Amino acid sequence: MSEKAKLIAEMLEMQKMFQDYENKNGVDAKDYFAAEEGHPLHNYREKYQELANKVDEMAHADKGSTRWFTS
Repeated sequence: MSEKAKLIAEMLEMQKMFQDYENKNGVDAKDYFAAEEGHPLHNYREKYQELANKVDEMAHADKGSTRWFTS
């Protein structure tokens, strides 16, 4: 499996975990944006964004294109 495919698989697993958590507990904005350490959503957004950026960079490298913005 390619590195890009591994990252995508990790992102899909994160999405599943989030959906399962949301279905069981609901998601409060505080927990989504500023979950405390130890909370299942702690650093969720930051980690997901990091993976998404890596996949985006790899996709651009594969196609020889560039991003029109920086994150």
